[in-house]
Amino acid sequence: MALASVLVNLLVAGLKYLLGMFSGSLALLADAVHSAADVVSSASIWAGIRLSRRKSKMFPYGLYKVENLAALVTAVIIFLAGYEIAQSVLWAGERVRAERLPYAIAGVIALSLILLAFCRYELKKAKLLNSPSLEADAHHLSTDLFSSCIILMGLAGAYLQVKFPLDKAAALVIVVLVAWVGLKIAVDAIRVLLDASLDFATLDIVREIILETPQVSKINALRGRNSGRYKFIEADLSLKVKELDRAHFVINQMENRIKSRVSNVDRLVIHYEPTQKMSTVIALPLSEDRQHLSEHFGEAPYFLLLTLRSQDNQLTEERLLENPHRLVPSGKGIKVSEWLISQGVDEVLAAKSLEHKGPFYVLADAGVVLETTTVRDLDLIKQELLTPSASVTPAEKNDRSSVGAA
Repeated sequence: MALASVLVNLLVAGLKYLLGMFSGSLALLADAVHSAADVVSSASIWAGIRLSRRKSKMFPYGLYKVENLAALVTAVIIFLAGYEIAQSVLWAGERVRAERLPYAIAGVIALSLILLAFCRYELKKAKLLNSPSLEADAHHLSTDLFSSCIILMGLAGAYLQVKFPLDKAAALVIVVLVAWVGLKIAVDAIRVLLDASLDFATLDIVREIILETPQVSKINALRGRNSGRYKFIEADLSLKVKELDRAHFVINQMENRIKSRVSNVDRLVIHYEPTQKMSTVIALPLSEDRQHLSEHFGEAPYFLLLTLRSQDNQLTEERLLENPHRLVPSGKGIKVSEWLISQGVDEVLAAKSLEHKGPFYVLADAGVVLETTTVRDLDLIKQELLTPSASVTPAEKNDRSSVGAA
């Protein structure tokens, strides 16, 4: 694509020079110099794209920023082109051959149509490839369209023998626009070369994907930067997962989701550590009398949430919540599990095992510990939870067994 830009610029520069010599238009000759500068610009971008794909021991992260360096060079050339337009059109004298102006006008219109078609095509390719240098080149070529408009106004004014210098007035506007385009490209290139942060929209998408993962309890840090068209992202997370293989699986799934929704991610580094919790939230499904453990998990009328301080196992909060999914026609166990996860539950103590059932997989996937007990009386259960060493009769107490953990 960049090589095609080089060839187009060579063609345009040559034709403008021939038209300028033919008609005696200083503006056309100056614009031929401008287009010749475009050739240098496009050639540097083409070389930059080819170099940016290479990696070596000296450059293990690739030479992606060569593209941004090429874009910065393009911005400088745009500033020079603006100066050339101002100097040649505003300050140069006139030596136009009036009898040849119609041919020059027709030639400039034809060149403008060629440039317009190629600019639209190159810009579309730049968006598709997310290439800053190709986008810079497309904007640069668009300045040729502006300068072509200036030339047409000047040629038309000379042909009609208009006394007011229309070409000079319009040239002032075009020079300002050319400078603005160059400034925008330069700022974007410098931001990447100085490792500025990724745009907030991209970081928000990554943050949203991370927080969608139920095992994530906290995002400690999230950073990202561009390098050429590619993105480098780093995240530091706290996970509600203790097993290393389980945490590795969760992170791999998260990375796949990020790469599927964020384009051109070259490197994604996620550091994770287990969540150091100051307290544990235990959920108990209760029956209608609110004093006994319910035999049914999904249909339990109430859930009691006990918050225990990790340091000394003391009760710090007690919440009794109605089951919002009790009456749903199907899938109530899974819906209840998702609701408990949203409530920040760490453990579920149930009357019957949930192993190999839908709620088991939902809760275990979120790192929630599932346990069963034969004790039904709420007071005895609370006594056992709060004071595990308390003396309870064998008939009233049964060892709780873990049936699942993330």
